[in-house]
Amino acid sequence: MTIVHWLLLPAFLHVGLVYVLAVLMGAAKQRAARSGAVKLADVALDNAGWPEDVRKLNNNYNNQFELPLFFYAILPLLIVLAKVDWLQVALAWAFLAGRILHSVVHTGSNVVTRRGLAFLVGFFAVGLMWAWFGLRLFVIG
Repeated sequence: MTIVHWLLLPAFLHVGLVYVLAVLMGAAKQRAARSGAVKLADVALDNAGWPEDVRKLNNNYNNQFELPLFFYAILPLLIVLAKVDWLQVALAWAFLAGRILHSVVHTGSNVVTRRGLAFLVGFFAVGLMWAWFGLRLFVIG
């Protein structure tokens, strides 16, 4: 595998995570609707009516389209401008680890302090990716 493959692999794995969350969320919503725990008319416009387990999955699924935006935005720039290096690869993997950890905590115990720490792993990883990219693009060369 090339260095670009190593950079992109965390993105592929994150996409897999998003799909796993979508399937789990859909199954949980179906279970809740079939069991009578929720009436679909009550949740048609507002997710607050879903049981807690469904809301946790739903919220985490939605989170996968917030911070990861910055991760997916930088990947093509790194590749097209030939700025991929092993630090960027390591940070991409750290970002993925933070996202997975965040999902596990968010959809499980949902301890806010732990979830926040897991979020910070990904937050700082992608922030450092952008900072290092900027340094290499404008300062270091």
